Amino acid sequence: LSASLEAEPLLGVTGIAHTRWATHGRPSEVNAHPQLSADRLALVHNGIIENHDELRAALTAKGYVFQSQTDTEVIAHLVDSVYDGDLFEAVQAAVLQLRGAYAIAVFCKDEPQRLIGARAGSPLILGVGKDGQEHFLASDAMALAGVTDQIVYLEEGDVVDVQLGKYWVLDKTFRPLTPAQRPVKTVQAHSGAAELGQYRHYMQKEIFEQPRAIADSLEG
Repeated sequence: LSASLEAEPLLGVTGIAHTRWATHGRPSEVNAHPQLSADRLALVHNGIIENHDELRAALTAKGYVFQSQTDTEVIAHLVDSVYDGDLFEAVQAAVLQLRGAYAIAVFCKDEPQRLIGARAGSPLILGVGKDGQEHFLASDAMALAGVTDQIVYLEEGDVVDVQLGKYWVLDKTFRPLTPAQRPVKTVQAHSGAAELGQYRHYMQKEIFEQPRAIADSLEG
């Protein structure tokens, strides 16, 4: 990846990425995120879509050609199939057809300074950056340690529209929310908790951290 970035540097003010294992299909570059649609839409996804087979069949009938074995590519094509110039509206329409768990971030070349997020069954947070001029989407506040400690916890069914210097959140009924309904909270996330430390790999680290995680939970 480092060599690829040196050969073809990426420039811009909006970006998405996702480090994950393969829920569907083998771990490979073609199954990695982001998944693309129509050379204009990119999407990352955490979770699992239970009705991906029927959606894949319907989208194939519409002429979409699938490159991967992922359920994530299904979401990308689904959003593209309902896209009509407004990515926020397209994501709202697409998630109504999904069954399962998802936290997604969606980007479209036609709207380069916009990022849309949505969640159901999988966690998603909004990070408010310095002076409110930069914003982030992540699965956990820990991912934003060292970047921002101002966190908005998105709730089940929320869809968020992130733009330069502003954002909007709709609840599961797609009604606009006042800022007080999804307040900005200060969360101190120490980056050291995300480091590998003495362990051989992160699975081993998580196993040995379970007693501490349970104790912390019980203490509230």
